[in-house]
Amino acid sequence: MEPEVRVLRAAGGFGRARRLLVAASWLPCVALGLALGSEPLLTALPGHHCRPDPSLLPPALRALSGSALLDASVPRLGPARARSPCLLLRYSEPTPRAPPNGTRSCTRGWHYALPAAGLLRSPVTEWNLVCEDGWKVPLEQTSHLLGWLLGCVILGMGCDRFGRRVVFLASLVLATGLGAGEALAASFPALLALRLLHGGALAGASLALYVARLELCDPPHRLAFSMGAGLFSVVGTLLLPGLALLAQDWRLLQGLSALATGLLLLFWGFPALFPESPCWLLATGQLGQARKILWHFAEASGVDPENSPEEESSLVTGNAPAKRREAWVLEEERCHPHVYTPSCSLISTELDMLSAGSPQPQHHWVLELRHTRITWRNGLILGFSSLVGGGIRASFLQRLAPRESAFYGPYFLGAGLEVAAIVFLLLTVDRWGRRLVLLLSTLVVGLASLLLLSGVQYLPGWTLLFLSVLGLLASRAVSILSSLFGAEVFPTVIRGSGLGLVLAAEFLGQAAAPLADMQGRRGFFLQHVVFTSFAILALLCVLLLPESRGRGLPQSLEDSDRLRRSPLLRGRPCQDHLPLLPPSYCQA
Repeated sequence: MEPEVRVLRAAGGFGRARRLLVAASWLPCVALGLALGSEPLLTALPGHHCRPDPSLLPPALRALSGSALLDASVPRLGPARARSPCLLLRYSEPTPRAPPNGTRSCTRGWHYALPAAGLLRSPVTEWNLVCEDGWKVPLEQTSHLLGWLLGCVILGMGCDRFGRRVVFLASLVLATGLGAGEALAASFPALLALRLLHGGALAGASLALYVARLELCDPPHRLAFSMGAGLFSVVGTLLLPGLALLAQDWRLLQGLSALATGLLLLFWGFPALFPESPCWLLATGQLGQARKILWHFAEASGVDPENSPEEESSLVTGNAPAKRREAWVLEEERCHPHVYTPSCSLISTELDMLSAGSPQPQHHWVLELRHTRITWRNGLILGFSSLVGGGIRASFLQRLAPRESAFYGPYFLGAGLEVAAIVFLLLTVDRWGRRLVLLLSTLVVGLASLLLLSGVQYLPGWTLLFLSVLGLLASRAVSILSSLFGAEVFPTVIRGSGLGLVLAAEFLGQAAAPLADMQGRRGFFLQHVVFTSFAILALLCVLLLPESRGRGLPQSLEDSDRLRRSPLLRGRPCQDHLPLLPPSYCQA
């Protein structure tokens, strides 16, 4: 067993203290879900048409009002005879019965069908981001996604250099200030820059929280607690439309979101609720800080310092034999006559062993992946699958909600499918393994996308709807599982930057949809073809991944390079002969 693993077990394992900390880390996900879900509300496009301009009408028609004035000013287009959103009728002759001989652009602004997504006022209506300026909406969406991408990469490296807690608190400070700045933005360019920076700050907070939570969990509980955090994030997403109905103004809504992140900073700024990750401290050689945190865990858990699995499990449940507990107390009194500190002897011994090899803290950079044999390949495959899961999602959504004005249907459908994907992963991933479930999800994504491309003219409507929902569900599962898988195969010393690259690939894929919108969706079919091809290629690459189910987290680059691919079906984790895997997880 690795020394780091023995130290963590001596400090109580996944006992009461660590369970409470991991459960408490779910609550910030609600506030982060509120901030993440605000983008569709801010950019929701309401129904609109040009305001009539009586000065452009013949003199005899200028006295009209109401629907008669609209009929004389705004043309109707298409089989549905809907009012044109961007054009006014043009008259060349001043006679009363002269028909219009053309159209022109709006001259007096637009009339909007409000509320849009619960808001009576949004950036779209405040700065008239429609018609000729409609390209600014996908530009803002791309800017926000670019902020998340850059935040995952830059602040992910910060997690490995400065620690999970420092990056989490710094990101919350930035997110609170930038969110308040968005509420006070005086122009669209200012909002564009603030959304970019705000997305980066939110990405840093989410990433640091995710990594710290994962490193607090033991192998049997990593999946459950990670998926529980995802469910709390969906709760925040579902609460947001209700807040929008109450606020009715996008500036007030952004202010409430900034207030939520400020409250997180107020409570989770205390080390008792969000301590530094002892796993990262041990891996980087910061043993003094690790000692304090581990002793606190041991005090809260009350674990026997004896290095025996049976003894540890009995003391975690509070059923240690009386003689052994008495001997433990005597040993603790010998170590610290005035301070009762559980596991001091074993923790101190293991920390002394760790400090003997590397007395100075050692930090690593993600560029060191170039010198690995397997870890870089695993990260590349997971980043590629994350890119496919995030990029192909827009193709399925387009089939479900072809109308631009639809908001609540796609919004709540996406949240519901997120919950369904999490439940699916909870039921299957620990039973079948990470690699097999990722393989099946990628296969479903590829098949559903291929059938939609080839059979859109031949398949009935209900079949297309079913394939779109199934593909969207599978793409969500691919994205979620790629993140968890990446966090488990990257070593602790570069886990933040490695997982940040995997998440950045997902946001890069999501940015493809607004980029296509900026071009009037002229390249949307080609985009669907490209991501479908990527899904088929990712299906082959996933076969090369190792299985991380039931294994401890790798601490160093050498540990992660020992991860080997095991048989896909009926393969036992212990067949890879990994020192990361405790013997108790190998089944006969």
